[in-house]
Amino acid sequence: MRPIRLPEPPGGGMETPEIFTGGAATVVRRAVVIGNGSPGAENQCLGLVRALGLADRLTLYRVTRPQGGINEWLHLLPISLHKLIDQVLRRFFRNTRFELVFQGRKPYRVPNGGSVGLSSVLEADTKKIVAVARDTFDKEGPTLIVACGWDTISYSSSIRHVASDNVFVIQIQHPRHHLDRFDLVVTPRHDYYALTAGGQQEVSRLFRRWITPQEPPGRNVVLTVGALHKADSAALRLAAIAWHDELAPLPKPLLIVNIGGPTRNCKYGVDLARQLITSLYNVLDSCGSVRVSFSSRTPRKVSDIILKEFAGHPKIYIWNGEDSNPHMGHLAWADAFVVTADSISMLSEACSTGKPVYVIGIEHCKWKFSAFHKTLRERGLVRPFTGLEDVSNSWSYPPLNDTIEVATRVREVIAERGWSVG
Repeated sequence: MRPIRLPEPPGGGMETPEIFTGGAATVVRRAVVIGNGSPGAENQCLGLVRALGLADRLTLYRVTRPQGGINEWLHLLPISLHKLIDQVLRRFFRNTRFELVFQGRKPYRVPNGGSVGLSSVLEADTKKIVAVARDTFDKEGPTLIVACGWDTISYSSSIRHVASDNVFVIQIQHPRHHLDRFDLVVTPRHDYYALTAGGQQEVSRLFRRWITPQEPPGRNVVLTVGALHKADSAALRLAAIAWHDELAPLPKPLLIVNIGGPTRNCKYGVDLARQLITSLYNVLDSCGSVRVSFSSRTPRKVSDIILKEFAGHPKIYIWNGEDSNPHMGHLAWADAFVVTADSISMLSEACSTGKPVYVIGIEHCKWKFSAFHKTLRERGLVRPFTGLEDVSNSWSYPPLNDTIEVATRVREVIAERGWSVG
């Protein structure tokens, strides 16, 4: 009986057919993040890139606005117009006594990557990003572009416009208009609050046409409950190891208090600080240790009141903002959290742990922030912080998993295009 001879692959060589390898140009193996300097925004991009397994092949670009002097009044302008005005003023008033009035004393520079854990950050340059994506496409494959924040919209949309065959563009946070400029838009469900019955009732009919978004989410919109972030299980395991010596010996339960700052839809002042102080004193007997952290948005008058009240308290430690940031360690080692209602990012991270999360200041929130907190309560993720809690009585819930769910959807949409994420 003669052996069966299989046909040779086309071309007669030993090279694996492209149908099995996928081809270099069909696998997304690298990512570009376009940030705006805000840790909350950039961490959403970095968290998604990490969930897609591309954190090791990442380049971070940052959109920066001119700082100081009159520039502080120009931040509502489109960034391209803002930079143009700054250039004109610099040229016109250089070496005059009015130079500091228009430029201030702050240098115009690209901040380093310390806030996001990267050693270097590049100034955002659409032409450069497009050139690299095109020139290396055949060898490196497509480039994933992930951007977040208002100032990044013109950059990411322009990149997709001129290099749509070479890139896949994701815009995080709702861009308000022309969502078809992006391959995917990732945004919290509460950004569509204006279209709900409750949202319509809160807006006068006269002004409804000016409130965005005007249309329900399309096929290229991925809705989340909260914000994306980097605090996945692997990151928390590493943080638990890194902070073991400092946090493991602390008396339990460990209560972590994260304080943000007032926003347009969640306004408060020293009144919330005093409320927090009273409630913390009421639960101290059920706590082993308390650690307090402020954000970059925390008003000085709020932090000063809390620092003055608890300075030297044997059970309470307040991070001074100068030593290594313990935030990831706190997420890993906490037994429970208290978070101010203004911070969607900090609440999203805390709710991803499955540990008790108490919220203070919900009564100060309005509009879409109210919708966000309603969703958290309905899913059993949070409870109000009243000062009547026994912190030693733990409770749990299915952790919020927005980042992983969005990453899964990104892979699906990229697959529909005939690509894959490597």
